[in-house]
Amino acid sequence: LHATITTMTKGHRRTTANRIRTAVFAGLLLSQSVVVAAFQSQAPPLPSLCQNIHHHHPSFTSQTRLDAKKKTAGGGGGFGSSGGFGGANKKKSSSKAVVLDPSKVRSVSGYTGSGTKVLATAANNFDRIRKLFGKTATTDVYVRSPLNDETVFWFVGKVVRMITDEEAKADVNSNWRPDATTENELVGTVYPTEVEAIVSQKRLILEYAKNQLRPQNMAGPYSSALELWSAPGDSEMDTVQNKIKLVKVDGSTKDLRDGFHVKDVGYNPEIYIGDEKEKGGLRVVRDLEGMPVKPEFDIGS
Repeated sequence: LHATITTMTKGHRRTTANRIRTAVFAGLLLSQSVVVAAFQSQAPPLPSLCQNIHHHHPSFTSQTRLDAKKKTAGGGGGFGSSGGFGGANKKKSSSKAVVLDPSKVRSVSGYTGSGTKVLATAANNFDRIRKLFGKTATTDVYVRSPLNDETVFWFVGKVVRMITDEEAKADVNSNWRPDATTENELVGTVYPTEVEAIVSQKRLILEYAKNQLRPQNMAGPYSSALELWSAPGDSEMDTVQNKIKLVKVDGSTKDLRDGFHVKDVGYNPEIYIGDEKEKGGLRVVRDLEGMPVKPEFDIGS
């Protein structure tokens, strides 16, 4: 059991490295054939701690999920249809197309490879804000793909947001220092909430997750129902040990306040290395309310 948990979690406390990011961003421009092949293989995840838990708590198979499995792949946008991170399905032009405000939403355009620059910007913003506040301003993000498996939640990275000096000072985990005020760092006129930090980057996070992390679980027929869930920052270990409830992130970009600015938030994407590229990285099993389905436990006990 200890070895299994170690395998799952060892990559989730590592410090973000620019050289790894550079390689990942370059890899986002790979040809369509690589990702399509990965999706078409539909290889089931190999056994892990969470899969063992899942074995004892089978998912509730809905008719919607059964119907989704009968569909052909390639209808979810991104790599599955256009051949690059940020690609989109070709659709008939519409005069009613919604234009997203780039000062509020970190989104992905429709052309191949458009997500690479946006992702790099989000990651750089994450580093800048994380240095100011650390764990205090960070939120872990998970994706649930109910049309694939209703009880598995995939860890896909972290978001960070600007917070007030008062918030930072009140938390012993913060990087805040008494001699360094941060009000002049704020770009917008309001401090982002956790929900705003996620919703403003929702498209980017989901596109990255379904195209780069687990296309076989999130892309194609599964992509229309993807959900974002959150947990406290840097809580991966506690989440694996069933000590954390995941919270569903509701809301849309239209709910962002007038004074919100996307430069006040950042996103650090999860990066699969080694065996994770094939077997998948950190994921946990929860019920439909985000609650653990097994009792709490401690690693090594």
